[in-house]
Amino acid sequence: MSKARKFMLITLGEELLLGLTQNGHLTYIGDQLRQRGVTLHSNYTISDESDDIDDQFEYCWKRADVLITIGGLGPTVDDRTKEALAEALGESLVFDDAILESIKERFERIGKPMSENNRKQAYRPENAEALENPLGTAPGLWLEKEGKILVMLPGPPNELQPMFASQVIPRLESLGYIDEKENYLQLRTIGIGESALETLFEPVFNSRKSLSVAYCAHQGQVDCRISFPDQPGRMDDLQTIANHCKEMLGEHFLSFGHDSTVTIVSNILRDRNETLALAESCTGGMISNEFTNLQGASDVIVGSVVSYSEKVKIESLGIPEGLIQSCTAVSAEVAEAMASGVATKLGSDYALSSTGYAGPGGGTKENPVGTIFIGLHTPNGVRSKRFSWNGGRLGIKKHALNAALELLRRELISSEPVESDPLNSGAPANT
Repeated sequence: MSKARKFMLITLGEELLLGLTQNGHLTYIGDQLRQRGVTLHSNYTISDESDDIDDQFEYCWKRADVLITIGGLGPTVDDRTKEALAEALGESLVFDDAILESIKERFERIGKPMSENNRKQAYRPENAEALENPLGTAPGLWLEKEGKILVMLPGPPNELQPMFASQVIPRLESLGYIDEKENYLQLRTIGIGESALETLFEPVFNSRKSLSVAYCAHQGQVDCRISFPDQPGRMDDLQTIANHCKEMLGEHFLSFGHDSTVTIVSNILRDRNETLALAESCTGGMISNEFTNLQGASDVIVGSVVSYSEKVKIESLGIPEGLIQSCTAVSAEVAEAMASGVATKLGSDYALSSTGYAGPGGGTKENPVGTIFIGLHTPNGVRSKRFSWNGGRLGIKKHALNAALELLRRELISSEPVESDPLNSGAPANT
């Protein structure tokens, strides 16, 4: 990348402004550019009204080297992006027969008739190139003008993301606007706060001239990114520094790069040919969902039971009714019984369980709202850990998800694989 350029993003849609849809476009585009050495300068989310589009485009076009817009390329009357930007740039709209044929082929493949208003999508600014959209009817558009680049993409993520990865990224790379690969090294840490991490690393980083350091905190984790700006070819030096930091972190070290906790746990289990089962109550399948979002999850996950009611805990997991009555469903004893029960029922090496009060109702004096017990069954036994968090229901569930993953990760990195009894892989082998 020859010089730093300013990338700006405009996302359009009433559904974003009304809070009906989260702005995942910013997360995706920002992440893709970050991996190529570019920090997105800004993101503006606006309505579909022509005046708003005109005003925001004028502001961004004056300042950006690359301007990306998302949304407003559909066939309906509220899809105005292409028309408004063409007018602002003095571009005539021309009808493109090749685009129309592509739209027709798309409708034929899905077995539906093409509406007349879809012809609107076959128009493009006269100097723009169409970007193929294999999964939708709205093509993207690429326009180079006034020494700048304008990229217009459709709003549905399943259409936008493949187009950006396969068409926009290669073009930007060929022009030298982005790097071929990351120009920094990232350490992912877990269980240590941002200020404590900075204090820990300060003596290491201060002794390296020209080293750039950036911290990014998210729930339960802090990422530390190090680089030598404008000094290509120093990745070996960065790795040496990072290795030193890893030794200082101990169990707080999660990974180099971008792997998530669930990816790391899954990889360890897969490498060791070990399996995991899940028994969830308060998290309602959230932990299972995290694992099954990964490709190849079937190599690791044998199954999951969402045992929300006491009846399901008793009938599906084999938990004694008397245990629930004496200890309550939200207890260390029941969390452990859930983990061992699902491991036995499904024949897994490891098992995680969750039970607690996510709120806003429920809770007791001893275990108020926000109390969660995570159970962990291992080839060497079963244990549980009590947690207490503040926040809304979804936030507490996310805390529980992360805590469960970290409990399992620490168990895996501190233990050696245990050969399982082939007749009962949920228990240690007899020796």
